[in-house]
Amino acid sequence: MKKVQNWCIALACIFISTGQAGAQNPKLSDPEVAHTAVTANQIDIGYAEIAKERSKDKDVLKFAETMANDHRAVIEQAVALATKLGVTPMDNAVSKQLLSDAESTKKELRSKSGKDFNKAYINNEVAYHKAVIAAVEGLLIPETENTELKELLENVVPALKTHLAHAEMVQKMVAGK
Repeated sequence: MKKVQNWCIALACIFISTGQAGAQNPKLSDPEVAHTAVTANQIDIGYAEIAKERSKDKDVLKFAETMANDHRAVIEQAVALATKLGVTPMDNAVSKQLLSDAESTKKELRSKSGKDFNKAYINNEVAYHKAVIAAVEGLLIPETENTELKELLENVVPALKTHLAHAEMVQKMVAGK
């Protein structure tokens, strides 16, 4: 439950830092949106790598491999688009907060093994994908001015929702083991 709370806190920070909660702070620029999107994908690749090191469960391993491959593909698309547009993704408070929270989660995941690890990993994946979907739909897409970047983000949402459904399916299987 702590991981879910961390991601909810991270999302609250995202909305507050960008003025979505009524604050008078500046909004994210397209380079900051791009960096945040790439950061979110890198984080999930990191979680998948930990799963591939620590789990022996075939369903968890298959899910982790899918996450690593799919999120690498999104990063490649984002990098190609940024290169095409001549945009350099910019680090920002949102991406820094995401990375900080991810380090805590990685530390927690690395402290577990066996069934405890599998449950912690997949529970985190469910919470993470819910948080990322909410951030992409409620923050990143609305903040994006460039049409092509907005399109890329919109095109990623169905894959994220598929990941969430897959994670929830694996979550049920892991809970039954």
